[in-house]
Amino acid sequence: MTQDIGTRQFALTPEELDQFQKNGFYGPFKVYEVDEMRQIWRRERLALMDRSNAIYQEEAAQSGNTNISNYDRHMDSDFLADHICRPEIVEKVSSVLGPDVLCWRTEFFPKYPGDEGTDWHQADTFANASGSPQIVWAGDEHVHFGGTLTVWAAFTEANLDTGCLQFMPGTHQSMMYDETKKMHYDPNRINREAKNGVQRGFFGYDYRELQIDEDFEPDESLAVPMVMRPGEAIMFWSTLMHASLPHNGTTDEMRLGFATRYVPTSVHVYPDTEEIVEYGGKVSLDRFGSVVVSGVNEYPYNRIATQTTTGHPFTTR
Repeated sequence: MTQDIGTRQFALTPEELDQFQKNGFYGPFKVYEVDEMRQIWRRERLALMDRSNAIYQEEAAQSGNTNISNYDRHMDSDFLADHICRPEIVEKVSSVLGPDVLCWRTEFFPKYPGDEGTDWHQADTFANASGSPQIVWAGDEHVHFGGTLTVWAAFTEANLDTGCLQFMPGTHQSMMYDETKKMHYDPNRINREAKNGVQRGFFGYDYRELQIDEDFEPDESLAVPMVMRPGEAIMFWSTLMHASLPHNGTTDEMRLGFATRYVPTSVHVYPDTEEIVEYGGKVSLDRFGSVVVSGVNEYPYNRIATQTTTGHPFTTR
């Protein structure tokens, strides 16, 4: 599934790359046709109910948690395994990160009628919930200071009614949050609080706990909505200030986003970490592995998942 970088039909042009570096995001861009995506999702939402090969199945069931249990379903879903390697995505990602690229995490982001929006936030090392860095960039060889390149794909309509993403362009080079402070999980916070006049939260966390400046308030006037049709995606630095609107309930259709996280192969993924501890639960990384989606991996410290023919796309065994 690794992309051949010899042909780059979907790579960013120099002008597009300049705009990406300035704004911190690119898109939306088409990955699937609208009707194609709708047909795919009708099929795949049923297939994903089978968790027999999900790599976090047992631990997630014990914790009663649904957030981390649905991380990394590309490891057992043929469709998602293909999705993370789509040339429409990977060629754009490698335009920014270089030829050697890992996918180190995928996540579903469902939003149902009445669900709150997501807090304005930035993510650099992804230590915000556990207190332990989940990605660490190599020393001085990279100009960018950290974060991951996220490609957020709309599997359903993502608009002002269903709770689309919002960005603050150009905010990706300066962190307003200190992830080493660690947030405190409280599920009673969910759907309970308005911030700057908008009902927002962070899945039981409060990003204000990480603010470097306690008086900092995100400037809502800078917010740009990212309206997307099914099958479209957007690429952005995780360090870009981003949030989402609430689902206002004017339609009974859920909004579903699927986020794929990419880094150069030189980035150390889950250093000195044996489990993910988030959202009041934990999952073991025993079966986890990053997927090389472009180029090659020449670094010994990351566990790499390989393709298999034993009923699920990747294995680290």
